[in-house]
Amino acid sequence: MKNILVAFLFLATFSCAEESKIEIQKSMKYNFLVGSYTDSSEEGIGLLSFNPEDQAITYKVIASGVSNPSFVLESGEFVFSVEENENGALKSFSWNKEKSQLFQIDSLFSRGAHPCHIAEKDGILAVSNYSGGNFSIYRLAPKGRLEYLQSIQHSGNSINQSRQESAHVHSANFSPDGRFLLVADLGTDHIYTYQIDRNNSEPVSLLSITAMTPGDGPRHLVFSPNGDEVYVVQELTATLEVFAFQDGNLISQQKLSLLEPNFKGAVGAAEVRVSKNGKFIYASNRGDANTISVFAKTEEGPFETVQHISSGGNMPRNFSLTSDEKYLLVAHQASEDVVVFERNIENGILTPTSIKVSAPKPVYLFSLEN
Repeated sequence: MKNILVAFLFLATFSCAEESKIEIQKSMKYNFLVGSYTDSSEEGIGLLSFNPEDQAITYKVIASGVSNPSFVLESGEFVFSVEENENGALKSFSWNKEKSQLFQIDSLFSRGAHPCHIAEKDGILAVSNYSGGNFSIYRLAPKGRLEYLQSIQHSGNSINQSRQESAHVHSANFSPDGRFLLVADLGTDHIYTYQIDRNNSEPVSLLSITAMTPGDGPRHLVFSPNGDEVYVVQELTATLEVFAFQDGNLISQQKLSLLEPNFKGAVGAAEVRVSKNGKFIYASNRGDANTISVFAKTEEGPFETVQHISSGGNMPRNFSLTSDEKYLLVAHQASEDVVVFERNIENGILTPTSIKVSAPKPVYLFSLEN
């Protein structure tokens, strides 16, 4: 009798656990901070929520009055945003997740015009100023305050006279180990590698400069999960370039086109993402293309093209994977919406859905882990 009772209790516990697991799966909801361009004081930083079980997706403003918060990110209990204007700013916010509210803590001049990108690593922030052609370094001080540390100015130009007449710093990304900062300059066709010394009052110093093919226009980059490779999306030629990365040095390995064969028209590559297992790269292309491209790592090492698919809207500036990588959401600046794709985890292929939501000029999605 005792053994029967133990078995019954085990089965009951197992059943409850399975029911709880199923319930969690059913109630799974993904949340994203949304950066955008604004036309009124009622607009600002948004929050997007997506529930695949109900095929429900919503958008609401959670920090109004922030002008052109085109790049936002969360780190711990704080949220950071740029104001992409002539007199640009970096802002910090406290983050009430339960009530989905942001409250501004601090705001400092970005030391350059039109800041468009933020990176954060262990309390150090790098802000890229596109029109200013420079980037600035800040430290996160107690209670979410910001402390300015350093600015570095780039100079030079390249062959595209309408877009590369001067330096245009488009992004700066810390290496996974925090030792290096890679800065993509669309205007000079270079990636600058800086080393980080956190004990120095000016922690960033130049280590090396890597030249791109003239006219490529490096925009955004992302590291592989293990930090051994760097993937750069080249805006002006709509290409993805794969680099080996070791001790701060970049060595080009491969270039892949974001275009269908025989494509003719304007291009504008925008964002690049990599899956958590490092096997798949995704890149967006604007212009007349309006596509998302998928690349898969082969057993031999290089990547191969898997898919070019319509982004489902106009001007796919940015996109993001959900935390479990089962879905990919694309933000369209011109058609002012966010659309949802299903993602095959095994082969990386994207499948369109009918799920989308209107949002005012969304240009960045930051996934909030569930």
